[in-house]
Amino acid sequence: MDLVDGMRVFVAAVETGSFAGAARRLGMSNKLASKYLGELEDQLGTRLLQRTTRKLGMTAAGEQLFARAPDWLDQLDEMTDGLREDGGGLSGTLRISAPLTFGELYVQEMLRRFGAPHPDLTVDLRLSDSFVDLAAQGIDVAIRIGILADSALIARKLGETALLPVASPGYLAKHGRPARPEDLLDHDCIRDTNQRVSGSWWLTDTAGPRQIPVGGRFMVNSGRAARDLAAAGEGIALCPDYIVRDDLTQGRLERILPSCTGQRLDIHAVHLGGRRIARRVRAFLDFTARNLPADFS
Repeated sequence: MDLVDGMRVFVAAVETGSFAGAARRLGMSNKLASKYLGELEDQLGTRLLQRTTRKLGMTAAGEQLFARAPDWLDQLDEMTDGLREDGGGLSGTLRISAPLTFGELYVQEMLRRFGAPHPDLTVDLRLSDSFVDLAAQGIDVAIRIGILADSALIARKLGETALLPVASPGYLAKHGRPARPEDLLDHDCIRDTNQRVSGSWWLTDTAGPRQIPVGGRFMVNSGRAARDLAAAGEGIALCPDYIVRDDLTQGRLERILPSCTGQRLDIHAVHLGGRRIARRVRAFLDFTARNLPADFS
């Protein structure tokens, strides 16, 4: 049995809380993960985890090992990476989480370019508009847009995006163009439930920021879906600028209330603190900071 495989299963099982979670993270079967852990315990001559039907718990020996094993594995990965040609090759698995539309439009392309010089690097991109638990799912870096609520994470600001109120030319020809934020009360507004208060929009103009109640037939949990409905003439949407940029340029959508903007949202890359950062993770963070389009500056 490879000691390293056993250590990886042990660390992944503790961080995810189950053998099933460890198996998913490492790309192996539950049976094989359990086998590797059992062989590691046999080799060390002690039990590391207490297995129950509901959860895994560490023994005293397991707690001692877990205090050192994650850093040991990270150092091992970094050392083997450094032995590759020119010391520049990266290996192992890089797990990235990102919001769905932002990930499709930007992150997947950045990852493709980042991974191109590193054929031994495996990239696992997980797209979701829900905030993922980095420790439980084994995520190395999460891209998050908006207010950061978890102070246990280390954050690196990458840029900003603004929310813009938009509508199609057809909708505006039929229903009229709002002249001031309060006019939105008389319009069909497409509400994105990913925004913190989906029943109202924060808008800022020369009078300052204020909260405007909005309503309409459509509620969606996707900025892209809100954009598509607006382009189809179903109402006014408040969308991140990166989602509607091409539509505005090509005339499918028009910006309304041009002196008015929604909230500006920070874009961060976040990762867990309290442990050594693997070289592949540091390299990706630096690459992302350098290569995010200038539109987000």
